[in-house]
Amino acid sequence: QVQLVESGGGLVQAGGSLRLSCAASGANIYAVNDMGWYRQAPGKQREMVARITNRGITYYTDSKEGRFAIHRDNAKNTVLLEMNNLKPEDTAIYYCYAGISVWSGGDVRELDSWGQGTQVTVSL
Repeated sequence: QVQLVESGGGLVQAGGSLRLSCAASGANIYAVNDMGWYRQAPGKQREMVARITNRGITYYTDSKEGRFAIHRDNAKNTVLLEMNNLKPEDTAIYYCYAGISVWSGGDVRELDSWGQGTQVTVSL
């Protein structure tokens, strides 16, 4: 069983900053591959915010790069999302993602794992 636990959401004024944290844990983890953050605003589809490979290569969508920064600690299986100069349109539920390889029945299989989501609200 793999679990992703998020923390760090909340309410902030426009122009402020927040840092989201996510830790992956589980008894049968063989490897944690890509990790990332997605978000879903009311009435909209879930979209990728940022993603980072286990080698540290980062990907951002649209205008997130420059305001957002993603980091990971491979030893702790954690991923951080630093968000600066937040705007009201950044308001959403933010979900942690991890592509995880797990031992199962003597084989390694791949899982897409998601956190429970953390609310980020940016006010004017």
